[in-house]
Amino acid sequence: MQPKSGSNGTTITEFLLLGLVETPELWPLVFVLFLFAYLVTVGGNLSILAAILVEPKLHTPMYFFLGNLSMLDIGCITVTVPSTLGRLLSHNRAVSYGACLTQLFFFHQLAGVDCFLLTAMAYDRFLAICRPLTYSTRMSHSVQWILVAVSWACALTNALIHTIALTTLNFCGPNEVNHFYCDLPQLFQLSCSSTQLNEGLLFAMSFVMAGIPVLLIITSYTHVAAAVLQIRSVEGRKKAFFTCGSHLTVVCLFYGTGIFNYMRMGSEEASDKDKAVGVFNTVFNPMLNPIIYSLRNPDVQGALWRVITGKRSLT
Repeated sequence: MQPKSGSNGTTITEFLLLGLVETPELWPLVFVLFLFAYLVTVGGNLSILAAILVEPKLHTPMYFFLGNLSMLDIGCITVTVPSTLGRLLSHNRAVSYGACLTQLFFFHQLAGVDCFLLTAMAYDRFLAICRPLTYSTRMSHSVQWILVAVSWACALTNALIHTIALTTLNFCGPNEVNHFYCDLPQLFQLSCSSTQLNEGLLFAMSFVMAGIPVLLIITSYTHVAAAVLQIRSVEGRKKAFFTCGSHLTVVCLFYGTGIFNYMRMGSEEASDKDKAVGVFNTVFNPMLNPIIYSLRNPDVQGALWRVITGKRSLT
């Protein structure tokens, strides 16, 4: 896929990703930090997946969704970080137009599935705490797979819309992207044709992908909080709040950075803040998720220990 000719008769066949820092002396440090983050993220999420597989206690809907979330985290960081490491090693910042669009498509596909899976996890907590008697039927295996399939379908639609809409823009120079991966806001700034429609589409789809899920999550947890406060046992209330705390932490981190990055109108100049948000979206969030979900969770910690030691659960 090649861009159309610009008004001056030239076309952009590749972009130059400026990266996090433009000082060559700092590139080795950035390489080490990104490589460390990538290995920790992949290792941590694979450990969570292994723990869910070996521990019978974790064969529940909540951990089924968590396992899918771990696979998405591996995918999200793999879409952006390895290519960044390659450019740091080769000192070649060029990326072809087609490769740039491909990276953008897969990033929005995987991040979009994240949006809906986090919503499904909130719905799972709502059913488990507020509708315990009908939980097993309302969150059956078939329902779980339907929720995952719908999440992938909605995210695919969103990613296709943005990628196809981007191909209608003309890029005739300059071609320097002030970021370390290809993303919509930064590419809009390089277009020599009007991006008003694309920006409006990005804002509207961001509301669908983030605004509506956030409203559903808030609604779910409003009912959960009301139900938990009616529990007479202090230990019971503490346990209920604990099972939701990890998920709410991940939701705040994920949606907070995502809303800042995409739900903005107008072609604002790219800045270090955009790069920082990009690092949070693609590196820190996937790396922190296994830590957040395993922290103070005895079932996950026990399963992880059995994975490390090679012991099997007796239950």
